[in-house]
Amino acid sequence: DVQLQASGGGLVQAGGSLRLSCAASGLIFDDYAIGWFRQAPGKEREGVSCISSIDGSTYYADSVKGRFTISSDNAKNTVYLQMNSLKPEDTAVYYCVAATPYCSQHGYWGQGTEVTVSS
Repeated sequence: DVQLQASGGGLVQAGGSLRLSCAASGLIFDDYAIGWFRQAPGKEREGVSCISSIDGSTYYADSVKGRFTISSDNAKNTVYLQMNSLKPEDTAVYYCVAATPYCSQHGYWGQGTEVTVSS
């Protein structure tokens, strides 16, 4: 079975940093793109960032460009999302999604990890 294990969420003050991890198993990691989506209470789900394990290409939502960095350790089947300069509006549950061959919400979803940024 495909499993995606997201971790690293927590409570942080505005301006702080967190690093989320998404560990994948049960799939051929090199064939997938791994993306991060987030959903805040009362708001629509938003695509945050994505990285292709196939060619290393990355995507960032405008709202996080310059603050978030996505990376992949293919040896560990893990994708990281380094989040710096966090803002209260980054507060949400963050989910990782594995899709093939391109970044998409139509794939395997992991459980969420909650990020709370206090002002």
